Amino acid sequence: MSFLAAIGRYVLGTLAAIGRIGLFAARTISHLARPPFYWREFGHALVQIGWLSLPVVGMTAVFTGGALALQIYAGGARFNAETVVPSIVAIGLTRELGPVLGGLMVAARVASSIAAEIGTMKVTEQIDALTTLSTNPMKYLTLPRVLAATLAVPLLVAVGDSLGIMGGFLVGVGRLDFGAATYLHNTIDFLEQWDVISGMIKGAAFGFIVALMGCYYGMNSSRGAQGVGSATKAAVVAASVLILASNYLLTELFFSA
Repeated sequence: MSFLAAIGRYVLGTLAAIGRIGLFAARTISHLARPPFYWREFGHALVQIGWLSLPVVGMTAVFTGGALALQIYAGGARFNAETVVPSIVAIGLTRELGPVLGGLMVAARVASSIAAEIGTMKVTEQIDALTTLSTNPMKYLTLPRVLAATLAVPLLVAVGDSLGIMGGFLVGVGRLDFGAATYLHNTIDFLEQWDVISGMIKGAAFGFIVALMGCYYGMNSSRGAQGVGSATKAAVVAASVLILASNYLLTELFFSA
């Protein structure tokens, strides 16, 4: 009975945590319709999340595209289907690997940064100071970061898709002896507009999740350096798991559509 009780407590705790995160997300979204909006914080978050994440997302995409081309060629060679490499690389990157790997890279970089920043502000009582100055912490700290991530990550995904396809092209032409014109022709012929759009929709959802988890765990971090460290770790883990879970749900939704 104690074992079943432990499982029950864990399930109830998980459901309670999901409810708290859902309410936090609803409060964040509700502030979109109520002024004021802090444009300076939004611009700063846009640079931090979007522009400064571009190098790591770009390098990840290039190497992933190259490795994907090698693996697909090795598998296709067993069935005399080497010609599918350009199309599968493009479709795999735009629909799946580009958004997921981009989201995970942003989660590792941004969720930890946001959680540590807001957690430190809570420990040093800066959030209490904002409340004293009649500034809503949700509106000043959470909304600009969540909105910036929701808008920036799809653009990062689009750039990552382009660089990933370029990585596959370089490997295909330089290592696998594809003709440059043939490789590009096969890529363009089989890549559809919806492939790119669906990946960018996933990117928007992943950006929302990353910033929301960083803000939520930062706002709810316990006092002291250990509490800030625990909040940072929890934010990255939660964002990564939710990205993978939501990726499946969105893929299932797009597949059904």
